[in-house]
Amino acid sequence: MTETQVLVINADLPDIDHPLAMGPEPEMFKLTQHNYKSGEWPFPVRLVKPGTKVRSDEAYLASMKQDSKQGEREDIKAVRQAYRQGNQTVRKLADQTAISYERVRQLVHKYSLPLNNGYWRAEKYNNPDEVIAYQTLARLCERIGAPEFSIRQASMSNGVVNGYYISRVPKV
Repeated sequence: MTETQVLVINADLPDIDHPLAMGPEPEMFKLTQHNYKSGEWPFPVRLVKPGTKVRSDEAYLASMKQDSKQGEREDIKAVRQAYRQGNQTVRKLADQTAISYERVRQLVHKYSLPLNNGYWRAEKYNNPDEVIAYQTLARLCERIGAPEFSIRQASMSNGVVNGYYISRVPKV
């Protein structure tokens, strides 16, 4: 069984023409460990086979960077998947996908996703100028202090809940 010959090179300044050491792999591994622990080589080192093309870490990391088109494809894919799961507002899509609200807004506009732009409206019984409007039922419930089922029922029959006329305004 033949041992593999390797070169020990400085990882910060990879130069295969000027190795720090050369020899069989097991011995070079032990030498590397010893020299690193003793402080003789305070820089990171790499073991490479002779004749391999060596790139710097910066070049390697640059090659792994995601291009903007690929990132956008993955983002819109995640947004569409969350949309199919029933998240029909920008805020819910942003929460579900962990993508920023502004980014989701841009993607929804760019790819023309039809959102549910309807909202819940509560108008004060004796003061028509006092109107409360929210996109989600839960936020309206908190504001007027009424349970969801009574607000839903009132919206279907133009009823009054806690002094407010409730209505559901459909998507435009």
